[in-house]
Amino acid sequence: MSVLGLGLLSPIAVHALKSPPAQGSSHSSSLVVTTAAGKVAGQAQTGYDAWLGIPYAATPTTAHRWTAPRPAPTWRGVRDATRFGDRCAQASGWDPGYEKTITTEDCLDLNVYAPQGNRADTPVVVWIHGGGFTGGAGQDTNPRKFVQQTGAIVVTVNYRLGPLGYLNLPQLRAENANGAGNYGLLDQQAALRWVRSNIGHFGGDSGNVTIAGQSAGGSSVCDQLASPTAKGLFARAVVMSGGCGLQTAAAGETQSQAFVKEIGCAGAPDVLACLRAKPASAIVAAQLKAPVRPSLGGTAFPLDPATAVQTGNFTRVPVMLGQTNSERGLFTFQTYDYLGTPMTADQYTQAVRSTYGSNAAKVLAEYPLSAYPTPGQAWTAVQNGSTSYDRQQLMARLSRWVPTYAYEFAESDTPHFTSIYRLQQQSATARDFPFGGAIHVDDLGYLWDYLGQTLPYDDDQLELSRQMITFWDRFTTTGDPNGPGTPTWPKYTVATGELMSLKACDTAPSSDEPPAACSRSTRDFAQEHDLDFWQSLGSP
Repeated sequence: MSVLGLGLLSPIAVHALKSPPAQGSSHSSSLVVTTAAGKVAGQAQTGYDAWLGIPYAATPTTAHRWTAPRPAPTWRGVRDATRFGDRCAQASGWDPGYEKTITTEDCLDLNVYAPQGNRADTPVVVWIHGGGFTGGAGQDTNPRKFVQQTGAIVVTVNYRLGPLGYLNLPQLRAENANGAGNYGLLDQQAALRWVRSNIGHFGGDSGNVTIAGQSAGGSSVCDQLASPTAKGLFARAVVMSGGCGLQTAAAGETQSQAFVKEIGCAGAPDVLACLRAKPASAIVAAQLKAPVRPSLGGTAFPLDPATAVQTGNFTRVPVMLGQTNSERGLFTFQTYDYLGTPMTADQYTQAVRSTYGSNAAKVLAEYPLSAYPTPGQAWTAVQNGSTSYDRQQLMARLSRWVPTYAYEFAESDTPHFTSIYRLQQQSATARDFPFGGAIHVDDLGYLWDYLGQTLPYDDDQLELSRQMITFWDRFTTTGDPNGPGTPTWPKYTVATGELMSLKACDTAPSSDEPPAACSRSTRDFAQEHDLDFWQSLGSP
């Protein structure tokens, strides 16, 4: 087994028009901010201000495809920052706003959300979106309620995806070893450097920056913890439903060579010239058959993050990390039932054998089909156990070196995240599927609006949301989620295995009881996910 880096299968975006710099401005002077590249004018929203589509790096197109990010060009006058920039090139998917293929490469933008009023030395959260390193964008996350409740500044970031972000070829390493395999991760560092240089002009404290992310964004956070060139760019880290680990440069090259063959450049006398001449549409189409993920390489990512957190060779800052209690229910649905082909008994057996190899017989004995209503539910149980064990190992490794606060989002009655919620309104298949609890992505809506929609939470779930925002705010401000009015959240230790279980109370609609959250610290995580069994198979 390995420490998993989970990512939601790629969605994709429709174009959002990029606003060119505007000469002169009629904007309120309080919303015009001077950055190193020029002035930007944002807009006031209800309870917060926003500056959207600010370029933090130059456009990585043509000759600059597959190069490390370069500084954004300067501009004169005041740039309109009231509309999102383009999302990075990616294939279409099921999330709202992602119905069509995106082919834009001029996408290295970020968005700044700040509380209204006088700001100085305000804590900053930089959010790295998920999407399996192949999809998503910074604008998927609207942090308005987080900003309004906490007074923090939140920055959301676009970064290169798929082959455009992670191609790893010997020709690229010959051009510049620092970049091949991890251009998208370097984009994230460029955004963090922009924050360090510019966030003070928005009222933020450049010395009090937390990097946070979910799914592939959470894995990105751990990658940055292990990167020597990211040291000093952040003071805390939040890893939500993500793991620690990058594939080797050799594995990345194998994937990349398959992509080169798929796109028709394998026999070209100059492979890079052939690749750089291809339209983005061809690159997006080829990645569907030959996906490419981040890999180790260069001075920025010389060490596998899984090794870094085990040996202590990483940026030692406080870490919060956790997961939902049925992470893999989403993936079972997405891979099988959503496509109209529920998992069969034979497919279950084959999936276990191909995933767990020499341990497959033990896994099949521990999770027999006879114990579950369907093969899909058996597979979800297996994957939830395996994933939870890997997550526990990551908690243990981090806690050896840094203050570590672990959680599980266990609000099993929650409305599922936007894409699944919409499907459930339209499809009996989605309504009837036994997801098994809170699935991958379900926790995001409790911190901020995700994919532009607010879900129908009941009063107790809204109270849980308020509590979670309080926990996250305290941690991102001080490195400790504890404070008055919330349950005590102990540091994670191997000795206790204690983490915070985040859930709402089950208050009847007619009850006179006020809305409440029933979060509590618990040592039941190992028992609930059968971790003694997974431990018996050997360390990952």
